[in-house]
Amino acid sequence: MKYTLYALLLTLGLFLGMMLLLEVGRRVGIRRRAKDAEGASEGLGTLDGAVFALLGLLIAFTFSGAASRFDTRRHLIVEETNDIGTAYLRLDLLPAGPRSTLQESFRHYVDSRLEVYRKLPDMEAAKQELARSTKLQGQIWEQAVAACREANYQPATMLLLPALNAMIDITTTRTMATKMHPPAVIFVMLCGIALAASLLAGYGMAGAKLGSRVHKIVFAATLAISIYVIIDLEFPRLGFVRVDTFDQALVELRESMK
Repeated sequence: MKYTLYALLLTLGLFLGMMLLLEVGRRVGIRRRAKDAEGASEGLGTLDGAVFALLGLLIAFTFSGAASRFDTRRHLIVEETNDIGTAYLRLDLLPAGPRSTLQESFRHYVDSRLEVYRKLPDMEAAKQELARSTKLQGQIWEQAVAACREANYQPATMLLLPALNAMIDITTTRTMATKMHPPAVIFVMLCGIALAASLLAGYGMAGAKLGSRVHKIVFAATLAISIYVIIDLEFPRLGFVRVDTFDQALVELRESMK
């Protein structure tokens, strides 16, 4: 909830800042034209074009990267579900006693994995649950190794242990994926160039006696909302753009373990 509030406040602040700079740029342009009507905009088109091109490039770059990482995180949820499901099915290779114990451990483990992401944005609670998941991984591995030795059945060892290894590895991959973001300076630069572009756009509107309020609002709102969507895509469990629906695959897997 705090993240959503901060993101909305940032978007609102950016919107208001761009609206202000549009007006400041227009007034500066009007004063300049009053002193030098012919030279007020001489040679500025190239400079304006460079700034707007850089802004467009940054928006395209950050949006593309955020969308790609968003898709990757959804794919990893499905991959983890498949890895856990495969390992769970291969428990059937074990004798009844160890199999029953491991199946119960798997149920606790899947519950824990779901709780890790349900507790976000409470980072401290999520970290504690992640530590619990890691502990359960160790228990499952120890139980599986002991069960394979007890069974003395080579296919169980060859099939079950690699599946468990994949199940454990994917948790690290998912955890690291949640931390993969562009450096903060990229977002600072994006906001800074958006504000600079607003100043230049306002200057370019100085030729009109009355600046178009509709154009100003649309310009500022479009850029501010675009930047908000990019940030939301980068943190898909905190804002309005979410990957929670893909958790349903893991929920359904847990239900099938009853």
